[in-house]
Amino acid sequence: MVIDMVNIIRGFLTGLILVLGVTGQFDEEDKPYRGQLIGSLNSYHHQVSGDVYAVDADTILLQNFVYDGNGKDTFFWAGSSNRPGSKGFIVPDKSGRTNVLDRYLDEEFTIKLPSQKKITDLKWFSVYDLSTQSNFGDIYIREGFEPPGYQTLTDIPGDTISSAAVVVMDSKTIKIPAFTYDGRGGEVYFYAGEGPQPSSKGFIVPDELGYLAILGKYEKQDVILQLPGAKTIFQIDWLAVYNTETRKSLGHVIIPEQLNVPPSLVDVMSHDPGLPNCMMLHKNLMVAWDSFPPQLTIQLAGHIGYDEYMAFGPSGEMGKSVMKGGDVAVAYMDEYLGHVEDYNLTARAVCHSVLGQRGGACNDELLGGISSNQMHSATRKNGVTAITYRKTFGTLGDEGDIAIPEDGPISIIWAIGKMAEKAHRIKEPSFHHTYTRQHTQIDFTNKEKTNTCFAFNSDRKEILVPWDIPPIFDPTKRSFSARLGPAGGKRGFSGKTGLPSSSLVWFIEGLMVPELYLRRGLTYTFKVEGGSNPRSAEFYHPFIITDEPVGGYVRLSEKQRSKIRVLAGVKFTRRTIPLPENNAGRLCKWEHSDQGDRRRDDEFNTFQRFRNNLNLQCEEGEAALLKVTPSVEWPDVVYYHSYTTPYMGWKINIVDNFRRKPSFGSAHRARANWVVAGVMLVLARWGWDC
Repeated sequence: MVIDMVNIIRGFLTGLILVLGVTGQFDEEDKPYRGQLIGSLNSYHHQVSGDVYAVDADTILLQNFVYDGNGKDTFFWAGSSNRPGSKGFIVPDKSGRTNVLDRYLDEEFTIKLPSQKKITDLKWFSVYDLSTQSNFGDIYIREGFEPPGYQTLTDIPGDTISSAAVVVMDSKTIKIPAFTYDGRGGEVYFYAGEGPQPSSKGFIVPDELGYLAILGKYEKQDVILQLPGAKTIFQIDWLAVYNTETRKSLGHVIIPEQLNVPPSLVDVMSHDPGLPNCMMLHKNLMVAWDSFPPQLTIQLAGHIGYDEYMAFGPSGEMGKSVMKGGDVAVAYMDEYLGHVEDYNLTARAVCHSVLGQRGGACNDELLGGISSNQMHSATRKNGVTAITYRKTFGTLGDEGDIAIPEDGPISIIWAIGKMAEKAHRIKEPSFHHTYTRQHTQIDFTNKEKTNTCFAFNSDRKEILVPWDIPPIFDPTKRSFSARLGPAGGKRGFSGKTGLPSSSLVWFIEGLMVPELYLRRGLTYTFKVEGGSNPRSAEFYHPFIITDEPVGGYVRLSEKQRSKIRVLAGVKFTRRTIPLPENNAGRLCKWEHSDQGDRRRDDEFNTFQRFRNNLNLQCEEGEAALLKVTPSVEWPDVVYYHSYTTPYMGWKINIVDNFRRKPSFGSAHRARANWVVAGVMLVLARWGWDC
């Protein structure tokens, strides 16, 4: 009897232990991953407490850290002696400074060990007062402790794909080195999921640029992927290159359990649009909607910059996602005020008027139409900008609008780009940097609800250094070719000048917007090949020189023009009407090859590699010959531009002689930090505050 009771109690306790263990395991899995736990601080004085984690080989994370701040000369202190004492070194605080510690109350932050120091070199970490030689709290690092680090897996073998060994960089980031794929496999994506092998139950992983689109061609390219939303590598068993149509894997790699990798330090930003349908267009953009014909409610939400816009609307061609001919809503925040404006897209250019006709990306109201979008709400919260507006399925008689069908899908387009200031508090969208990559359709009245949305993630911190494009300083040179070419992403025009970019910019002597040096009193010839058809909104760019840094002279108001000095390329009638003069030759432009993708321009480390992947295409005809003779009346710095379009050119330095050659080294590159501030002062001078 007693034995039976003992067995019953023993079985009950065993079951209880198992339940508690499993519960604890689930609790641990529910906690955000912070790295390898070293332990909790031993508290001796001044209320020191908190948990200590190793993030990587030289980074420590403190969670729920408390210190009352009353120590006189207190620092984070670490060393390799047997116990905390005077033999040690200061660990910089959360700001990277070696100041006396302030008060902390239940805070979480990371600190980095000084140069050449590693966690594996330490025996202890403490909160230590140097003047009194007092240890306020410490933790000992056990022998054989391994901090998180990159974990190398196998390669991805396959008949049509190949790679080097895959590297798990942190809990959300996977690198596929030397990835090769011919891009001809059909509906192929990066895919991840649970289970012993790849299956259709997985999910799409955005590509290295954040697109959820079918994979294109890769040739020995290092691809860095970030798992979407709140997903981590601890929630997947495999990563594959997967065909969703045939439900077959072209190749995959198994993700082992409990990898000792650093935690991801990107922010996960959840957003609930509050509407029944939601589609993820890009890792940084979602669209949500609700329809009650003839009314349609749409919300655009994105992880975008303070100076960026989101554009969305019907495609210019049904059955394809085509920008030209499209009808889009451009949504953005101007400080705390939300805007949603109706735009017609007739060309890949900003809106401008030539021969009395407007073309490009133009506000519908400028074309005689009406704005069909009614603002409902606008918020910017936790890194997410969300703008909700209402519109009708029909066009309300506006010929520039495209009707949305009340039964069946419609092809749509979308984009993200920077807003540019046309005049004070009057903004317009500049050329987009992220946009529709594949044909996308939405059925706004489908009874089956759509929800493919996930949380936004901040981008991995990476420093994109602008390309080093040398200036042209040649005392013997008297002529320059001026052609068109792509703006080159964040490393190109925008990185060099700090300004928004157009779709095309000037290439002088084959270089993207180089600084030029001209001598006063000498005559120079610019061989201009920027297009001569004034009816083309996209390819008509007479070459001009002014004393302001933006360009697009023909677009400006009379008051703005009155404050600008035109130095070459424009003549004025008796009524002061500006006309281009000897500056509009045939169209000659550098362009991407058929296999090229301008979204990947930032992947080129140098401008030379970027340009080597472009092809020069020229129409029949002759170049325009614009002769320029800088005089003593010219300012020391002027700018070359397009007559019709802003943000296409850059500086010309006017010198008295070439005896002194400027320095083009690190000091030259350092000037990029104050270029934008200088441009803003110039804009104020020339009336952009009108």
